[in-house]
Amino acid sequence: QVQLVESGGGLVQAGGSLRLSCTASGRTGDTYLAAWFRQASGGERILVAAIRWPGDNAYYGDSVKGRFTISIDSALSTVNLQMTNLEPSDTAVYYCAADLGSVVGTEAVEYDYWGQGTQVTVSS
Repeated sequence: QVQLVESGGGLVQAGGSLRLSCTASGRTGDTYLAAWFRQASGGERILVAAIRWPGDNAYYGDSVKGRFTISIDSALSTVNLQMTNLEPSDTAVYYCAADLGSVVGTEAVEYDYWGQGTQVTVSS
């Protein structure tokens, strides 16, 4: 089992920045995948960014490329998502996810472990 605890999120104006963090514990092993998904009201859960522990093969969704950065702090077992130049369309609940595989997946069904979600609201 892997436990994921998210922090960060909140309300920010368009053009601003936020940082989300996800701390992993439990049976993470030497290699696993970590990702951030988001789900807007009434929408599907969509991949924002993913990375393979301990910090390679980063993948970004087209809508966030160049604005968001996913990174790993191995010492803290934390996956961070730095979000810059935020837009109202980024408003969603953001979920941290993990999987004990080794190939970055882009679909929510490919991830076995999930955090509780954190709200990000970007005002215009």
